This record gives sequence, structure tokens and C-alpha cells, in this order.
Amino acid sequence: MSKMSDTIMRHGKAQRIALTLNGRERSGHCEPRELLSDFIRHELGATGTHVGCEHGVCGACTVQVDGVAARSCLMLAVQADGRHIDTVEGLAPDQTLGDLQQAFQRHHALQCGFCTAGILMSCADYLRRVPDPSEEQVREMLSGHICRCTGYTPIVAAVLDVAARRRDEASTKEVEHA
Repeated sequence: MSKMSDTIMRHGKAQRIALTLNGRERSGHCEPRELLSDFIRHELGATGTHVGCEHGVCGACTVQVDGVAARSCLMLAVQADGRHIDTVEGLAPDQTLGDLQQAFQRHHALQCGFCTAGILMSCADYLRRVPDPSEEQVREMLSGHICRCTGYTPIVAAVLDVAARRRDEASTKEVEHA
């Protein structure tokens, strides 16, 4: 049975939506009230996005919608039609870890890993907007996520490490071009 016919059988009237997921054009069918988190996981197979509280509190389901961190459990899939959605799978499109993921590994900023995907997506968005954050700013940004394992200190260290490395890399490039 196709995903579409399975969706129709489970939900009645399914609607087709098309979006860009991690740089690739994708489409699928969903019920008008289906959450983006469920659509991403079940229809499109991007299971890196986790669902925790389903109320937007824990942050585990965080993805980026048109480059901005958003809770996928608070957004309907139909609202994503025509939009660019990035999930944790998009942070390493060539099967190598990105600098943020490497820093999480280096600083042991994850344990069970359930919340990690959402935290990574928020951190990636935040570092694009605030490339040189203070520890206090990083802690404030992370306040929208619940992690029961790490105590946040290694996560903060990883984010500050990435910011410092990117800053150093930018300075080196400026010197080379001067």
C-alpha cells in the first residue's frame, strides 16, 4: 500500500503538500490537521526530528522553517507547503559532522541524544543570527529546551567553542585577503 493510500485510509481526506526538505524537493500527503513533526517523520522519513511534549515546551522537535528555528509540533504540515524545512539530517548532508556537531562530540554535550537534534537546530539558527554570543546569551537561548542528561554546561561550552572557532577562521581569512 502506498503512503498516500495509507494516509487516506487512516485520516480520510488527505492533502498533497510540497516543500524543500534539507535542500531536496519533497512532497507527500497529510490530513489538514497533521503536525509538521509527524509529517516529517512518518510521511517523509526524516526521523531525526524527535517529538517530546507535543506542546512546544521541550524543544526536541525543533526544525528550521525558512532558516528560522521553529517547533514542528506547533505547526501544521499544510503550513509548510512551499517552504524550506531543515532538520538535523541537513546539518551533515555529505555524511560528515558539521562544526556544531563536532563541538557537541568534543564537549560531550549529549548523552541520551533525544533532545540533541532540536538543540542543534536552535543553536545553528542562533549562531547565524548572533555569531559572537556570551555565555549568558547562549544559556538564555537554551532555556527553551529541556535536557535531562547534560546539565547544559557542555552544550554551552560547545556553542561558545563553535563561535570562537568561526570567529578565528573569519579573522584568518581577512588577514589572507589583506
